[in-house]
Amino acid sequence: MNKKTFFVTGTDTDAGKTVVTCGLLEGARMKGYKTLGLKPLSAGCEVTPDGLRNNDALEIMHAMTCELPYEQVNPAAFESPAAPHIVAEQTNITVTLEQLTQWCKNTQTVSANITLIEGAGGWRVPINTQHMLSALPKELDIPVILVVGMKLGCLNHATLTAEAIMRDGIKIAGWVANRIDPDMLYYEENLKTLHRLIPAPCLGNIPFLEPVDNARVASYLNLSILTD
Repeated sequence: MNKKTFFVTGTDTDAGKTVVTCGLLEGARMKGYKTLGLKPLSAGCEVTPDGLRNNDALEIMHAMTCELPYEQVNPAAFESPAAPHIVAEQTNITVTLEQLTQWCKNTQTVSANITLIEGAGGWRVPINTQHMLSALPKELDIPVILVVGMKLGCLNHATLTAEAIMRDGIKIAGWVANRIDPDMLYYEENLKTLHRLIPAPCLGNIPFLEPVDNARVASYLNLSILTD
């Protein structure tokens, strides 16, 4: 099987990127594939004796089958849960698009069938005064999996995000509906509208889960774009 790599983005912060990333990694693992997950940039980390640790990155490390040191999974980590370019400036650290691209490329020697690179926040997240994180999948020439956080306002967020991705010349490999509001009104009607508005296949419809379990998430996902 050829190596496949995807960038996972969301319609907003807390849309469920990590839930979907870990679900896809778990589903692929259960099918016998070697998997790698990366979170090249994170903001919102805990100070530990081993250094800054981001919970999303740790969840990804737990879900993937390949073993990498934390510093390669999440090379740019910041303590404050704020926009990465702001906390980078506050700590006198510069993160460049070239750095992020090279960090991701450095893991290509890992013998993984499937690599998922999770973004931070939504699609248009500045990493410095010149570049957005959305430039990373373009630099890597990889398609995007879009996670739609199902709540009031998701139609606007999903449509604008999909339009921006395609305007950047990047393929949307598929999208996932992730229910983050259990009380969302007209859920099925919104889902039907998204099928019409997003010009890409729907890879799954994840119900509100509490607690979240990777295997349960995987059961709601179509893994064909990873495994075919």
